[in-house]
Amino acid sequence: MNQTLLYVLGSVLLVGVAVGLAFFGPYYEVGIASWYGPGFDGNRTANGEVYDMNGVSAAHKSLPFGTIVRVVEFETGRSIVVRINDRGPFVEGRIIDLSKGAAAQLGIVNKGITKVGLRIVRWP
Repeated sequence: MNQTLLYVLGSVLLVGVAVGLAFFGPYYEVGIASWYGPGFDGNRTANGEVYDMNGVSAAHKSLPFGTIVRVVEFETGRSIVVRINDRGPFVEGRIIDLSKGAAAQLGIVNKGITKVGLRIVRWP
């Protein structure tokens, strides 16, 4: 290949990486998590899937459907990896709604809400 073509291809690659990091860059969010289940089990989620409250999934207000996030519970340090497949929570101050199955694995079913950190594991 000639030098100009290599320069153009290299520039396109660098711009693509820069745009990707700007849009899908590091992400960390801290706030209150809750869980949901009864009354929603068997209904369609915002992305069209059937909600299984005993499965492992989550609702977030703005992350793209299919985003995989690690949720770390601050008191115990326990964590779980979930996939965003729904919208919510619709209670002010909360950042994520976990399925009951995910909440059980995190150990927060009886607490109902807890402070957590979210980190992106994989963008869709």
